[in-house]
Amino acid sequence: MDTNLVVVVDDNRHLAAALAAIESANLSASSRREYTRALEAYGGDPLDIEALRTYAATCTASQKSKLSAALCHVAAAMELQIKGQATPDNAQSAQAALWRLEALKRAVKTETAKGQKTHTWLSVAEIRTLLATCDDSLAGRRDKIALALLVGAGLRRDEAVNLTFDGAKYQPVGERMRTVIAVRHGKGDKSRTVPISDALAAGLDRWAIDCGGVGNILRGFNRRGELTASLSAVGLFQIVRKHGALIGHPELSPHDLRRSFAQTGYQNGVPITQIKELLGHASIATTQRYLNLSLDLEVTASDFVPF
Repeated sequence: MDTNLVVVVDDNRHLAAALAAIESANLSASSRREYTRALEAYGGDPLDIEALRTYAATCTASQKSKLSAALCHVAAAMELQIKGQATPDNAQSAQAALWRLEALKRAVKTETAKGQKTHTWLSVAEIRTLLATCDDSLAGRRDKIALALLVGAGLRRDEAVNLTFDGAKYQPVGERMRTVIAVRHGKGDKSRTVPISDALAAGLDRWAIDCGGVGNILRGFNRRGELTASLSAVGLFQIVRKHGALIGHPELSPHDLRRSFAQTGYQNGVPITQIKELLGHASIATTQRYLNLSLDLEVTASDFVPF
C-alpha cells in the first residue's frame, strides 16, 4: 500500500488500496466479506472524513459498525507502513499522516444518548479477531495474554494486573487435570478459583518463558523497551482500547471483555449459577445484567413441571 494515500485525498486509488488492506488483514473469511461489502457499499474515498460521516448518517447501526471496523483495519495497515518508512527527512509529513489516520478511526461511530452508558458483548468471532490483532512481538504477546485473561478467565481489571504466576496451578478438577487461576483478594476481598482452557494455559506457559515466570503475569515496558515488574490498571485499559479500536470497538473496556466471557459461557450451556461463581458475584441479579438477559415469556420453567 502506497503511504502517499494518507496525504493525497482526492485519489481514486484509495478505495482499491483499502479493499486490498482488508483482503490481506488477519481476519476470518466472514469478517473479510462483511468489511469488503461495507467499503464497497460506501464506494467513495475512504480517507474523506466528511464524506464518510455524511454517508454514515444514512446507515443502520449494524452498517455503521461494519464500516467502522473496516476503516480501523485500513488505518492500522496504513499506520504500520507509514511508521516503517518514516525517516528524519519525512517525519513531519509522516506525523501528519498518522494524525489523519486517528481521525479516520473515529470517522464513523454510533452516537449514544447523553448520560447513557453503553456496554459491548463480543461474539466468539469478534473475540477471535480481537486476539488476532496482537502480533508476535514481545509487546504483542503481552497484549494477547492481557486480553485473554480478561475474556478467557473473566477477571476484573485489578485482578488481572495483580495476578501472579504462582496463582496459576495445574491440578485435578473433577475427573481431569486442568489449570486453574486462584484469584486472591477480589472485589470485597473475596477469593475464588477459575478454571481456564488448555489453550490459555499453554499461552501462559509460553509467556512465562518470555518474562521469567516469576512475579506478576502482566508487565509494562520502560523507555528502553524492557519489561517492568508490573502493569498498571491504566496500562491494561489502554491495551484493551487499542485492540478494540482495531476491530471497530474503540470504546471497548476491560469490563466488556469480562461480560463477553460470561455471555460466551452462558450461550454454550454453562449454568448461570456457575458463571456467577466464576465471576465472583455476590448476587445472581448482577450476573443476569452481565449476560444482557431479558425475561423470555414464551418459555418458562413451569412448562416442564407436571400438573
